[in-house]
Amino acid sequence: MISMTHDFVQTLTVLPAAAVTVVNGANLGDAISFADELDLDDVYELHPRAVPRRLSVLPGTGGTLAIAPGSDAGRPGNAVHLDASLTMMTASGGTTEVLLLVEVDGAGYAEAIYALPLAPLAARVGYTLVGIDRDGALTRFAQVACVSFSRGTHVTMASGAQVRIEDLQPGNLVLTRDDGPRPLRWIGKATTRAVGFFAPIRIRAGALNNDGDLTVSPESRLFIYQRSDALGAGRKEILVRARHLVNGDSVVQQGGGFIDYYQLLFDDHQIIYVEGIAAETMLVDPRTRPILPPDITDGPDTGQPEHERRAHMDFEVQERLVERPDAAEILRRSSIR
Repeated sequence: MISMTHDFVQTLTVLPAAAVTVVNGANLGDAISFADELDLDDVYELHPRAVPRRLSVLPGTGGTLAIAPGSDAGRPGNAVHLDASLTMMTASGGTTEVLLLVEVDGAGYAEAIYALPLAPLAARVGYTLVGIDRDGALTRFAQVACVSFSRGTHVTMASGAQVRIEDLQPGNLVLTRDDGPRPLRWIGKATTRAVGFFAPIRIRAGALNNDGDLTVSPESRLFIYQRSDALGAGRKEILVRARHLVNGDSVVQQGGGFIDYYQLLFDDHQIIYVEGIAAETMLVDPRTRPILPPDITDGPDTGQPEHERRAHMDFEVQERLVERPDAAEILRRSSIR
């Protein structure tokens, strides 16, 4: 049985609706809005002086998201709903996905609309609205929120064997940090364009004392045990998001082409070993649950697939502590095996 947590905050870089407006079409001059108010073939542009905002969300009640304390955008405590996934096309035929997020107050009234581009939008470029998907928005957002490993990642099994992630099967016993050997419950796979939120983070061999190159999704978190508290986090055990360690050298974000991402689900949220270092597996909460198949969420005796709070969930370091180009090197030195 899997139960739930409400602890993890996710920070999204969003655009206020007024920053993306129609420059040609039925809604000329209007800002991007609710899916029901949009018209296909309208052409949008990003305002050249648009300022992205940081919207921090965490799991709310009833399967929704809530704005977290300290969020730059929105009012903490307000609900956030995913309205639709939009597909925008440039004149050259390139496509970009944009998720529409609606902030709702306690009385149920919409307070704000945000655009969440899954790949960067450029100012003064026309983006024609060619698709409105109301049903797939939750799944697309779940893919953003999920921690994922790339094809070829070596996973440490209970036997000590190193097995490529694409060769794993449900029921295989994997070595976990907290609970020893544990069986895999589910393995997910998604092939996606490696752009924006899906552009993978490559941690080169040795950067964090890892045996081989490790390629993960930007939201993936690595578990690091420091011999001393080198970052000033107040603890030796920490979780660090991969995207916070990018330095353009030993840790890089690689965009372009397509990538196969894999998600590993256990009955409890686990820390496992990949390429010789520790990393978290899929955390199930209202953000990520839509990615799970019906036989996991609705099958007999499965319970609600949401993970209980565990001690290691408190270990994530604040972004300000790793906003420095030598953060990965500091962690490498402090965690020498």
